[in-house]
Amino acid sequence: MNNLFPVFLKLEQMNLLIVGGGYVGLEKLEAVLKNSPETNITLVAPEISEEIRALAKTYNITLVLEPYKAEHLTAKNLVIVGTGIMAVSEQVQQDCRDSNILVNVADKPALCDFYLGSVVKKGDLKVAISTNGKSPTFAKRFREILEQVLPDSLQETLDNLQELRNRLKGDFEYKVEKLNEITNVMKKND
Repeated sequence: MNNLFPVFLKLEQMNLLIVGGGYVGLEKLEAVLKNSPETNITLVAPEISEEIRALAKTYNITLVLEPYKAEHLTAKNLVIVGTGIMAVSEQVQQDCRDSNILVNVADKPALCDFYLGSVVKKGDLKVAISTNGKSPTFAKRFREILEQVLPDSLQETLDNLQELRNRLKGDFEYKVEKLNEITNVMKKND
């Protein structure tokens, strides 16, 4: 049963902690930066790769070169763990639970409060894909398909719809009804 609640976070308004300075930590860091490059990120690990160090020179990333401690959670809103060391992952997850902080532990769905979806981005359109933790590889392939079939002209359509929405007079219900009529052409006629 898929009970996930999809949500898009404004990470640039939050403080994010990433635990892990190797390949998995880099992968999670790049995913965050691709979608929210203005995010305030603290990355903690006893060893930090050169690729991560290079990103820290360009983005708002504070590197902490030491093993994870519960104190690293201070003033954090969200945590992503990418260490590959189960004892560390479990400790971070428990500390987050104790502090009421949402956590994602790479490749450990049972330890996650949320999953990082595969994301399709075409201008202002963003579609997140989840397999409920079952197969990130399938989500990645499905993302690739959507990237190919969605037209590059989508941004122009979104801009036109926003302009129309801004010009509509009336209450919320009227605006929704009008925009539904206009966008109804997107549905396939049977």
